Amino acid sequence: MLKMKNLLIAFMLVISTIPAFSQSSEINKALQKPIPLDPNVKVGQLENGLTYYIRQNEKPEDKVEFRLVINAGSMQENDKQLGLAHFTEHMAFNGTENFKKNELVDYLQSAGVKFGADLNAYTSFDETVYILPIPTDEETLDNGLTVLQDWASGLLMTEDEIDKERGVVLEEWRLGQGASQRMRDEYFPVLFKDSRYAERLPIGKKEILENFKYETLRSFYEDWYRPNLMAVIAVGDVDPAEMEKEIKERFGDLKNPKKPKEKKLYEVPSHEETYVSIVTDKEANFNQIQIYYKHDNEVMKSLSDMRRDLVYSLYNGMLGERLNELSQSANPPFLFAGTSFSPMVRSKSAYSSFAIVGEGGFERGVEVLAEENKRIKEHGFTSSELDRYKKTFLNNAEKSVKELDKTESNRFASAYIQHFLRNSPIPGAEFEYDFYKNLINTITLPEINMLADKWVTDENMVVVLTGTEKEGVEMPTEDDILKIINEVENSEIEAYEEEEVAEGFMTQAPKAGKVANSISHEELGVTELELSNGVKVVLKPTEFKNDEVKMRAYSFGGHSQYEMEDYYSASNATSLISEAGVSDFSNTEIQKMLSGKTVRVSPYIGSLSEGFRAETSPQDLEEMFQLTHLYFTSPRMDEEAFGSYVSKNKMLYGNLMSNPQFYYSDKLSMILSQGNPRGGGFPKAEDLDKIDFQKAYDIYTERFADASDFTFVFVGNFTVEGITPLLETYLGSLPTVEREDDWVDLGIRPPKGVVKEEIIKGTDQKSYATILYHGATEYDKQKSYHLKSLGELVTNELIDILREEKSGVYGVGASGSMQRLPESRYSFRIAFPCGPENVDDLVKTTHEILADIKENGVKEEDLTKVKEAQLKSLKENLKTNDYWLNRLYDFYYYEDDLGNFVITEDKIEALTTEDLKVAANEFLNEDQFVEAILLPEGASAE
Repeated sequence: MLKMKNLLIAFMLVISTIPAFSQSSEINKALQKPIPLDPNVKVGQLENGLTYYIRQNEKPEDKVEFRLVINAGSMQENDKQLGLAHFTEHMAFNGTENFKKNELVDYLQSAGVKFGADLNAYTSFDETVYILPIPTDEETLDNGLTVLQDWASGLLMTEDEIDKERGVVLEEWRLGQGASQRMRDEYFPVLFKDSRYAERLPIGKKEILENFKYETLRSFYEDWYRPNLMAVIAVGDVDPAEMEKEIKERFGDLKNPKKPKEKKLYEVPSHEETYVSIVTDKEANFNQIQIYYKHDNEVMKSLSDMRRDLVYSLYNGMLGERLNELSQSANPPFLFAGTSFSPMVRSKSAYSSFAIVGEGGFERGVEVLAEENKRIKEHGFTSSELDRYKKTFLNNAEKSVKELDKTESNRFASAYIQHFLRNSPIPGAEFEYDFYKNLINTITLPEINMLADKWVTDENMVVVLTGTEKEGVEMPTEDDILKIINEVENSEIEAYEEEEVAEGFMTQAPKAGKVANSISHEELGVTELELSNGVKVVLKPTEFKNDEVKMRAYSFGGHSQYEMEDYYSASNATSLISEAGVSDFSNTEIQKMLSGKTVRVSPYIGSLSEGFRAETSPQDLEEMFQLTHLYFTSPRMDEEAFGSYVSKNKMLYGNLMSNPQFYYSDKLSMILSQGNPRGGGFPKAEDLDKIDFQKAYDIYTERFADASDFTFVFVGNFTVEGITPLLETYLGSLPTVEREDDWVDLGIRPPKGVVKEEIIKGTDQKSYATILYHGATEYDKQKSYHLKSLGELVTNELIDILREEKSGVYGVGASGSMQRLPESRYSFRIAFPCGPENVDDLVKTTHEILADIKENGVKEEDLTKVKEAQLKSLKENLKTNDYWLNRLYDFYYYEDDLGNFVITEDKIEALTTEDLKVAANEFLNEDQFVEAILLPEGASAE
């Protein structure tokens, strides 16, 4: 650490002491030094070439994040192995030297590690990464290292297990089929023309997955899982010296092949002409523009390279803000848009722009993106834009430093993966922040503006348009797109202009109220205040994060208060106000005023209540309170913002129902609400025309006219004494009216009895099954917990049987819960995707699993897996702000007794197999459930 600090100090002395006329050359000389390595991580390499990263980190405590990284992926497959890099990854969970068949998943579940949520892996073009977060007790830690060993060199790949896994991988392949896949398969050969990347998608080819020979799979493992292409990463509550010793002992004997296959870096060829790919699909739900300018990858070795990437970040950040401003204009050219300079693949980077546009909006979208690039080429950014974004960038970097001792281990592990694979720098958050803080003011507008000429080039340009194939809607042609780009290139573009940004939201603080009453719940560390205007405040100071304060607020009423004729106005009211802003400040102006600050405030009007969600940094608390106050007292009425909101949402919802999964979800909502238009589902584009602007504004002001029945919950890094003056000033001054307000029961209920529906949509051979048990019940906290636990246990059972035994699904889940408002009810949902030919069998098997639990109960060892996972989650959750915020919010919302607040380990340990059997018999009623099956067109379940 001392060495790194000395390097930084020396570098800063160079900057501060040299004369201005020679400063540039001296800084450049200092910038040639290599990027240092964070001294908090130990990086080493064994004699066989295996690299390791070890970092001690206590967030979360008693846990370590393991990663095994293989620097090989689908690009290393031969023509007979397409998809087998990914298949190899699957086999890591299906039998190793020390964990036969499914013993690995069973063992880790018994240690509280959830399959999919915790234990996981992924394969991409160029790498394969295994993810293993486990507790650090001696036995589990030892077994975790054994798992890594087995993944690296001990996969069994028995013929039986390979054949069983074919079905699971094919189900994952099936999941990826659809409009996006079909369009990608058409434009990838254009984007990656004459490159191996165009033909090596990790999921592979169906015919190969079905028919490959066992040795073809095993040979991929033998060729590419070798120590000189591996990294072992261990970040967590461990002793680095002991962990290094273990890694050396366990992985030091791994051997590289005597004649290793060459690992090639595959190029993406350059091209002078502009490629255009225009692809449509009947099931596409969005219209998207992607514009790429391909460039060679750049090295990242010296401090100069770090400074270069800082310049890139400023450019892209400022352009992103301009595009966001355009999306909020009265007639927006796109729903949203963005830009970046980032790696495409190992051998190529790209400066890229993308946008989601409405029906018939491709030409204008391409034109606007091209115009904004040309505007920067000709006129550059403004000094005020640069000043603002420098503040934003430094605020983000400073936040990382403030949270350094509270940063979760998985974030460090992710950074080390990228360092191993792509040599991404890991100097540490402190070094980065000090470096940026001291260097950022040496970056000038001319230097940033030059990037447009470097990035936006005539060669290596690819334009990709993907959209909905729809009768009456014509797509532009390739000539149309090239003509637009050429016309923009030869046009005159005006410079960007902006109005002066105000310095603050309030010139004068409102007349403060007072704390009228205070109650302390010392056992929870919670203080409850009542302000003089009736506002209730719940405070939970924590030290879980150094730079985080979160808030939720509610008042009963919501849009249930309004008749159906005003439903669309009421349900969109807060979105309209958020789009418009507050007081004299538009939403765009608010974002500019918050540059360099961490403040997010979002009002909402739900079905039964209205309120706020917000978060901020401790130093920005006052701005958060000011915005909250203004959203109550001065919502902005802006017809242009209203027009922008409607236009963008028509882009969003116009073609949503062409996608089978969205269509299915919408139809399922209609089934469960018995066709009630207020029962969920997605809005239609034509529904947006039912919003009355004036009525929406009136409803918003009415819902937030009375603060006296609001409850605010704050959790985070503050003190009660420090936050109280702000509470009194900005919440204690909120207006109140004398009225009785409550939610209205709209009578939306699922259908009674057994309902089985087939929903037909889509051309791909894909199905989706949902089974929902439901009914009215008297709410009971203990029974609610039992029902939730039953869902977790059934999930494990379904994974074991539907996935591992039957190879019929890729993913499956079950969840149980109770709701209390507007009526006390229970629900138990099971859902999974599968092939239509397997629907009947898998649904039948699911019912059989539930029937067996009802009759015979559950095994003690299966219950143990659930309890271990709950204990692990509880331990971690109790040290997060989100957990406390949401739990406290729910307790006050439902007027619970705070004395029953904390779920203790004793309550989890007391859970029995009999509890789950009783819950299954009480709630899984075969006379009261909904079964909805998505089937492709031309198919039907028997």
